Parts: sequence; structure tokens; C-alpha cells
Amino acid sequence: MEGTVRSTETAASADRVFDVAADLGGYPEWATGVSEVEVLETRDDGLAHRARFVVEGFIKKITYELEYQYERPNKISWHAIPGDDIKEMEGYYEFSSLDSGGTEIVYALRVAPAFVVPGFLRRQAEKQIVSSALRGLKRRAEESGAA
Repeated sequence: MEGTVRSTETAASADRVFDVAADLGGYPEWATGVSEVEVLETRDDGLAHRARFVVEGFIKKITYELEYQYERPNKISWHAIPGDDIKEMEGYYEFSSLDSGGTEIVYALRVAPAFVVPGFLRRQAEKQIVSSALRGLKRRAEESGAA
């Protein structure tokens, strides 16, 4: 996948990290820039199938809808429904259990905004989004796992 791919390790289990990442309603509490999430459709198992996000972008607020696929406890993937702010977006989280009992988290993201953004700024934005999301997800999984 083109775009940005980063990874980190956490002491939390893959199940715990999956649960935090699948709780879309909790994103405004730990995902930098996400100001609102509305789950529009859920699956039979209660996980979100489609959700609308509002994020504080570098230039303006950006609204988009994502559709999700799950492979519990190893992967959550998504793609955007094209809209006014996002032409294309796809990404995934992968969770791999480590011998230590922790988890390696891989986050991949590719975004094509529906408005003009120079390529280097788009790549910088992807890198910042991915890095801050990994930090937030790791912190949230470790904090909630200790509770």
C-alpha cells in the first residue's frame, strides 16, 4: 500500500488493542484531531460498519465516512466513501502478539483529499496522523488494560 506505514509495540494484549481501536466512539478521547465520531451502521456483532468522522485538519475541519472490515483480533481495515473533503482514503491497523505478551501495532494510511494539497504536505500530514494515532492507541490500550 502506498502512503505511510509505521509501527510500535505496546505491553497491552492484541485483544485489548483491537477492542480500543474498534471502539470508534472513543476516538475523540485519544486520537489527536478527531473531534467527533458518529457510528452510522453497525454489524450484527456490534462493531461499526460505517462511521462519520470530523477532524481538525491543517487548513480546515474535514468530514468523511469510513466503512470497516474486521479480522478479530489481528486486523481492522477501512476505506472512505468519497465525499466533499476526501476523494480516497484507505488504511488498516494490524495487531501481532509478541512473545512478551505485548503487541506490535502496525498502522498504514493513504489519503487523497478532495481539495488541492501539495504532495509533500499530504505526506507530512499522513506521517503526523499515523504517528500521533499510534501513540494515542498505545497509551489508551495500556491505561485501559490496567484498569
